[in-house]
Amino acid sequence: MLLSRSFALSRLLPIGLLLIAMACIQGGASLATVLFPAVGPATTTSLRLLIAAALLWLVFRPWRWRVARRDWGNLATYGIALGTMNFLLYQAIDHIPLGIAVALEFTGPLGVALWSSKSRLDLLWVGIAIAGLAVLLSLDHDSDASTIDLYGVACALGAGGCWAAYILFGQKAGAVNGIQSAVWGITIAAIVIAPIGLVDVAVEAIDSQLLLVALGVAILSTALPYTLEMVALPRLPTQTFGTLMSLEPAFGALSGLLFLGQGLALLQWLAIGAIIVASVGTTLAADDPDAVEAPYPD
Repeated sequence: MLLSRSFALSRLLPIGLLLIAMACIQGGASLATVLFPAVGPATTTSLRLLIAAALLWLVFRPWRWRVARRDWGNLATYGIALGTMNFLLYQAIDHIPLGIAVALEFTGPLGVALWSSKSRLDLLWVGIAIAGLAVLLSLDHDSDASTIDLYGVACALGAGGCWAAYILFGQKAGAVNGIQSAVWGITIAAIVIAPIGLVDVAVEAIDSQLLLVALGVAILSTALPYTLEMVALPRLPTQTFGTLMSLEPAFGALSGLLFLGQGLALLQWLAIGAIIVASVGTTLAADDPDAVEAPYPD
C-alpha cells in the first residue's frame, strides 16, 4: 500500500508541476503583449530572458556546481532551442491569437509523442489529439482566428520545432544536472537572443514601469515554469511529457480569453476538449514505473 502511494506521488507530482508551469507560461504570454506596443516582441523576449537569467543566478548560484565538458553540448542545444522558441512564439502572438499560436506550436511536442509511440493505443491518443488540433485550426467563424496570417503561422510552427528540441535535449540535460540545467539553459538563451532584441531599442523607451512588467513576464514565463519543468522532465517518459503538453492549447485559449478577450467558437473549444482527452488517455496508459524514473535511453 505504501509502495503504491509512493508510486502515485511520483507520477502525480511531476504532472502537477507541469500544469502549474503551463498556467504560468500562458499567463506570462498574455502579460507580455502589454509590452509589444512600447518595445516590440523581440525586445520583450530579450528583457524576459535577461531578467529571468539574472533571477535564477541569484537564487541557484550555478557557479557552485561543476558541469562536465561532455554535458555542454546538450545544455547549449537546450538553451538555444529555448531562446529561439520564446522569440518565435512572441513573434507569432503579435500576429495571431494566443490560443491559435500555442495550438500551432504544439505540433512540436505532438511530434515527439508520435515519434516515441510504441503501441497502437498510444497512436490512438495521438490521433485524437491531431484531430482536435485540425478542427481547432480549421475554424474561424465568429472568432479571432480570422486574424491569422502566414507570418504568424510560420513563426508558431517554427516555435513548435524548437519546442521538440527543448523537450529532447532538456530531458538529457536535466537528467544529469537537474535544476541547474534550467539556469544554464536560460542563460545561454539570453546570450543568444538578447542582442537581437536590444540592438535597435532606444534606452529611453525602457522606463521603470516597463521593467516592472518585464519582471513579471520573466518570473511567470521563464524563471518559475522552466525550473518546474526541469524538475518534472527527468521523472516522466518522453511520450508522456510530450502528450501532456497537449494541454497547452487549452491554457493558451483560456489565457487569451480571460486576459486578452480573444474568443473561440464552440467547436474550437470542443476540439480543445478532444486534445485534453488524448492527454489524459496517454497519461493513464503510461503505467510502467521504470519508465517514470528512467525516461531516456543510455
